[in-house]
Amino acid sequence: MVFMTEPVAYHKTALSDLQGAWSGLRSVIVENFGFSGADKLLFHVDEAMSWECVRNLKLMQETFLLVQNISVQTKAPEEIIEMVDVVRSSLDDVFSAIKEGEKL
Repeated sequence: MVFMTEPVAYHKTALSDLQGAWSGLRSVIVENFGFSGADKLLFHVDEAMSWECVRNLKLMQETFLLVQNISVQTKAPEEIIEMVDVVRSSLDDVFSAIKEGEKL
């Protein structure tokens, strides 16, 4: 019987950076929870990180727009706005990598 072993090296991709950006945004929201709209923002961030959105990046992009709009409209703390920008940049990198034919 053959057992699969865990790889010892991982190839960092634009998707792994995007996952980290979403996780960072979620952490900052939780740390600053209590501002108006924090619950809606956290809900949509969790939705963007869901399996459905990961498998359908266009849906993730649409969900990101909701997150961005809610963070601006609710006047979220500056740390959150900065992390939203990080997510936007990471999402742009993923779409650029796809366009260039990189294996994600």
